[in-house]
Amino acid sequence: MSETSTTHVEQPGGPVHAGSGTLNYTVNLGLGDQERPGPSPRRIADDQLRLLRQQFVDLDGMGAARRVRDGSSTVILHGSPGCGRTAAALVLLHEVHQDTGIFRELLPGEEEGALTDPGLVGGGDRLLLNLAEADVSQWAQARRDLSALRKAVQEQQAHLVVVMPHDGTLEAHLQPYRADIARPPVLEVFRRHLRLHQMPHEEYLRSAPALDAFLAEEPPMEEVAHFADRVRRARAADSASDGFATWCEQSRDARKQWKREVARLVAARCVAPQRALLFATAMLHGAHADVIHHAAALLLRTLGTPHDETPLLEGKDLSERLSEIGAAAGPDGRVRFDKLDYDAAVRAHFWDHMPDLRTLFSTWTVHSTELDDPHLTWDLRRRLVSRLAGQYLRTGRASGDLALLAEEWSAAPASRARLEAAVDVLACGLNDLRCGRELRMLVYDWCIGKRLTGNLAHVLLRVCTDVIAPTHPDQAMTRLHRLARRERGATPALDALCHLAATSARLRRRMLERLTRQSAAPSVDARLFLRLCDPVALTDSGSAPHPLVDDKGVQDCVVTGWAAALTRLPQSHWQPYAERWLHTASASDHHHDQLLALLVDAAGRNGSALAALYSAARAAEPTAPGGRACGATTTERLLQRISTAQGLRPPAAPTPPAPPRGTIR
Repeated sequence: MSETSTTHVEQPGGPVHAGSGTLNYTVNLGLGDQERPGPSPRRIADDQLRLLRQQFVDLDGMGAARRVRDGSSTVILHGSPGCGRTAAALVLLHEVHQDTGIFRELLPGEEEGALTDPGLVGGGDRLLLNLAEADVSQWAQARRDLSALRKAVQEQQAHLVVVMPHDGTLEAHLQPYRADIARPPVLEVFRRHLRLHQMPHEEYLRSAPALDAFLAEEPPMEEVAHFADRVRRARAADSASDGFATWCEQSRDARKQWKREVARLVAARCVAPQRALLFATAMLHGAHADVIHHAAALLLRTLGTPHDETPLLEGKDLSERLSEIGAAAGPDGRVRFDKLDYDAAVRAHFWDHMPDLRTLFSTWTVHSTELDDPHLTWDLRRRLVSRLAGQYLRTGRASGDLALLAEEWSAAPASRARLEAAVDVLACGLNDLRCGRELRMLVYDWCIGKRLTGNLAHVLLRVCTDVIAPTHPDQAMTRLHRLARRERGATPALDALCHLAATSARLRRRMLERLTRQSAAPSVDARLFLRLCDPVALTDSGSAPHPLVDDKGVQDCVVTGWAAALTRLPQSHWQPYAERWLHTASASDHHHDQLLALLVDAAGRNGSALAALYSAARAAEPTAPGGRACGATTTERLLQRISTAQGLRPPAAPTPPAPPRGTIR
């Protein structure tokens, strides 16, 4: 990557990149930022699992599943589609939370490697292998690999939950790990959601024919959650207190009946300003009236609609215009339709029946996020982008189109709002079960070799750390590595990579292996290695049985990586890292000699490298943790190892001078 580019962006809201080729930043981060604090992918994943556990009602068979999990660290769940199989698997893993390890989903067939790779499992990891939608060949391959995966899980004191296909077969030797689950009491699931919405029990315990009819359909658990949420919103919007039965009727109607009504409304409101207000209200539903007004005017400008010459005082006021489309502003000034979920039906109608306007709707969306209005909050901007992405996802046009939007919106110059919109639209696609895999692969391709014009590098960095890392940390790590290879100057991708590696000993080991195997960019990877190979992290066992540095494979990586650094990089670059290494050795009783030995082994018989190491040790003496004397002792022990490596005798200790006569020894 020999090309370079320069960038000038005012208030970007984060590191940015404009141009192609190498990423050039203007901020330099030092050694103190190696393990910078920030949102932890592990914490994000744990928070999501904790919320799911609060919503969860035990399926029939969960007790047996827990016994299988506790007895063998592995459970294979079998249940019908829609019964809550995936949620059950996640809850089973959340319940065995440990101080070590991380939660992650295994993705066979993607670039992580085969399930038989023992490096996929770290100490205390909680692993989900969701094969509910696997075809016959994928399920057969997974069954062949399960024994090896189970062995690694047991050795690492980890836990594995497999969701098998509903019509899949299971061999006799795997049957002991199977647990059959079935739909939970659906009414209890519904009521659990309402309790979490803080609805008083005396309200939702009343009879409701619409609810009874809905539950009789045996809907999937996800639909039950949606129904409960609509009841909550119907209650919140009900100023007349019509009661639980009415709220359930509104939830039922919102699910089925608004499509035809919206079509009639759009046909009757054929004037451009009316339709612009209708669409803006649907996309910004719940926003302040000022935001709706400005967004509707922006849509007319985006569509090139001629300006209305009617004097302002002679035209209809906003309240009258809203009433024409079945909406109104409440006491708080926020605009909502009179009917529950009517906004979703309006969005779908415009998207489905005005296909020529889809590109302009997308342009309007990103411009709307940049409106200068104090009522336009960041949460509202995010909801607006999510509603647009929802139309792409609903109509099966997501992967390529959402990626193109992210690329277009991140083009320079970009405001903070536009950058956030680019991140959010890509995140919507990555979180979708249908197109998430395709978009993850596209992000990988972009991180490798795409011309990262504008601020696309910043967008990729954000989705790797905030979206991919919490559930697929290995994939986030490979993508961040590719981005880090292309950085010059400031190193936000490398900082994020170090932060991610710090969440798991397994991730750090995998990254060290990746950096020290045959590399297409050895000098660049040698620089990255120095940041990742932090001696403090390697020697701190934490709650693990032993520290990483005691692992033979890690020791080989350390020797290989330091050898590349000593031979390919100037001493001015690697010396600060060597000093940190030597200081860690000085402060460690158990690993003192081991750390020195690894450095000397990396230099081998290269006299220049050994001399440079000795020079670095002398330079590190004044700042050693125990003072100059402690640093000098470390230098002396390093010199002894260097002499041994060169086949020389260790230098004899100097003979102390004879004491003066009369001195008592």
